[in-house]
Amino acid sequence: MSRAWNELLMDDHQATERVFDAMEKAFDRPQGPAPAMVADMMRYFAIYLDGCHHKKEENWLFPRMAERGIPMHGGPLAVMIGEHEQNRAILQRMQPLADAFVAGDASVLEALKGVFHEYIGLLKDHFWKENDILYPMALRVFDAADARHVIDGIAQEEAKLTQGTRADWYAVAEGIARAGDVRNLSFNLDHAVLGALLDTLPIELSFVDQDDTVRYFSHEAHDKIFPRSRAVIGRKVQDCHPAGSVHLVNRILADFKAGQRQVAEFWIDMGPRKVHIRYFPVRDPEGRYLGCLETVQDIAPIQALTGQRRLLTEA
Repeated sequence: MSRAWNELLMDDHQATERVFDAMEKAFDRPQGPAPAMVADMMRYFAIYLDGCHHKKEENWLFPRMAERGIPMHGGPLAVMIGEHEQNRAILQRMQPLADAFVAGDASVLEALKGVFHEYIGLLKDHFWKENDILYPMALRVFDAADARHVIDGIAQEEAKLTQGTRADWYAVAEGIARAGDVRNLSFNLDHAVLGALLDTLPIELSFVDQDDTVRYFSHEAHDKIFPRSRAVIGRKVQDCHPAGSVHLVNRILADFKAGQRQVAEFWIDMGPRKVHIRYFPVRDPEGRYLGCLETVQDIAPIQALTGQRRLLTEA
């Protein structure tokens, strides 16, 4: 499924925020970041973030929003445009400091660090305002032709890149993130909190690793749609299914491992329940297959929803 225009722009934000996190950690070291990280960071900021991402908005999104009645002056668009200009001014101040640091002048580290924090402080807030306020505002006034216009404009701006493609620049961002040891957000959670979070989901989860061995299931201490016990942990998933369905299990897993399928789903009636069962391949950031996630949910209550509920009711 193709990405919507707002999703494409938010993908840029997400990649950039990983660069921010990596460089923040690097600047916190006494010796600062490696010169190569700073060089990559500046290339990413100048060529992709300012030279491409901001142009997607300034040349395509913002004018289209203005055509649909959102004022370019004195409103949210004016704020966004003004922040783009602030961002460019800070980037211009950061460039000579970065060049000196990359060339071996460690005396500029504190000045570079200060300008860097000024830069990302502005952009973190800017991204939040775009994701949560500006883009939803545009979605409310855009029709399908407007959306197509912005998507085409995004492609045109990316075609103008002087170096690489969007995928290449995302790879640069991810390289900086790895060098800065930026981890998945789950690393910030205590294992007990993460376990409780998974058990609170209204969906039951099971995980089978790359060798088809069952490693995890959620809701252990709760009633489950398909009861299971710890005895399944460490067993081959094929041994946990009726013999008549093992061929289907093997086919799904083979397709996942080969990259030929992104989801397999089924739904069955169990008394008053409509049970929705889905399987997804789990991959690391480099695309390596880590295993298979199974989700199980009774969707009958969801199917029964009608109308709208916009106010909190009594528990």
